[in-house]
Parts: sequence; structure tokens; C-alpha cells
Amino acid sequence: MPALRVFLNLDNLVDLRPDSLFPASLLASTPEAVAARDTRLAADGFEGVQVTDNLPLSAGSLLPHCGLDRINAPADADAIFARHAARRDRCITLHVGWGVEDDAEIDALLRAILNAAQKHRLPAFIETHRATITQDMWRTVQITKRFPEVRFNIDLSHYYCGQEMVYGDWAQKLAFLQPLFDRTGFMHGRIAAPGWMQAPIDDLASKPTLAHGADYLAHFREMWTRAMQGFLRHAQPDDELIFAPELLRADIYYARKFPAASAHSSAPVEETDRYQQALLYRDLARACWTDARG
Repeated sequence: MPALRVFLNLDNLVDLRPDSLFPASLLASTPEAVAARDTRLAADGFEGVQVTDNLPLSAGSLLPHCGLDRINAPADADAIFARHAARRDRCITLHVGWGVEDDAEIDALLRAILNAAQKHRLPAFIETHRATITQDMWRTVQITKRFPEVRFNIDLSHYYCGQEMVYGDWAQKLAFLQPLFDRTGFMHGRIAAPGWMQAPIDDLASKPTLAHGADYLAHFREMWTRAMQGFLRHAQPDDELIFAPELLRADIYYARKFPAASAHSSAPVEETDRYQQALLYRDLARACWTDARG
């Protein structure tokens, strides 16, 4: 049967809180530390990693890996695919363009990516992301009409927050997104609230403490399950869907910081331990997979 594989995007480990469940000592670049890092991730239920510029593939790595990159021009595609194929990435996710391209420029980018993926025999998934060609839902659905073979790395936080999906008809928007759910090949795990990109959850079932109106956890559980159902409807028997939590640090304005509630320090700290949140995402993804198969 097609399988879900829970990886971890390694940027999730960058600049964690000092009290994080993940030991800072395992983030050194020595082969011994990298091996210890991967041993800990495997023990915590992660089946692979998505390597990044901040934590690239290093000697000592023990887990399967995939990559990510950005393609800004059609001429860039071949060399980028060649580099990732030589590194033996299982697949790559891509930010494509800057979101200011017209349809002809988008089509040229996608043709170059599809050709390079076929040439280098490397699966590639276009990420739904702000400041790229997929930055809005309408435009991305139109891409599926012109290029039905395109597959996506679904990161729904960008639509849920960036296009304020709860403002309007929720069911209509889910139905509109069905062509993207049907073309899901990879998933970045990040839960957003209607007004901020990276919102904390308390557990797998309760409405989050910070969810004033819309239950953003329930919404993401519904969307992730629909994306997994879309994958399953079109999957071949040995296909794998990678779900990778990608909870990012404060200095790029994803994690939020607040003044510490301490008599000894007023320095701001992140509101959550992003590794602890990733462990919740791990379990939530597997629960959604069970729902999708059912």
C-alpha cells in the first residue's frame, strides 16, 4: 500500500529555545553529532530529514534525506536538479519564481522544471508559498489546468493566513482547492491562525487555547486529511507521501517571541518549543493518514 513517511525539515531545529526537548549538543556539524542527531530523530519517530542550507547533508547522517531549493529562471532548473540528483536526494521541494510573473513566464518555469525532473529522474514538488508563482489559490488552480501533471508540496499555512481562508465560505474554498489536494505529493507541516503564520497547538484534539474564533487545529486536520485523500486516490502501490514539520525560527518572523515571565530576565523568548510542537505534528499527521485511509 502507499505509505506516509514522517520526515523533519531540519530548519525546525535551528535556534530552538534553551529549554527545548531537543538537545543543542546534537546540532554540531561533526560526524559524531550528526549521527547522534539522526539517532535521536529516529527514536522520536522521524523516518528521514529534509536537509536545508542551515543544516545541510553532512558526514555521519544516518536517515533518508530529501532536499529543497529555489528556481527563479528556466535556465536555472537543469543545474539545480543535477546537483540534488548527485546528492542522491529522494526528492526536492521548490520555491518557484517571485509571484510577479505573468502566465507565459510561469509556464516557461514549469516546463523547465518538468523537463529537468524527467531528465534527472528526480521527483519535484512545487511548494504553495508566499512570494512565489503559487502565492494565491486562484492562480495555482489555473496552473493545474495548464499543467495537470504538476505535483505540489502543500504548505497550507500560506493560504490559511495569507489569504485569510476563514473570511468567507470555508466549504467553498475547500472545494476550490480540490485540484491541489488531488496533486499533493509532499506536505510541509505548519499550522497557521487566520492572522499569524505559525500558531501553537496544545494537543491533537482540543481547540487551541489561543484560538479565539476559528478552530485552526480542526481546520488544518480537515485540510491535511483531504490532501492525503487526494494523494491516495492517485497513488501507485509503492508511492510514499512525505510529511515534514517545518516550524521556523523567530528571526525570520515565523516563531513569535514574548517577554519572559521571569524575575531574572526580560529577554523575549519563543512562545513554544518548536521541537515539542513537531512531535505533536508527527502524531497528528499519522492520525490524519488513518482518517484519510478510512
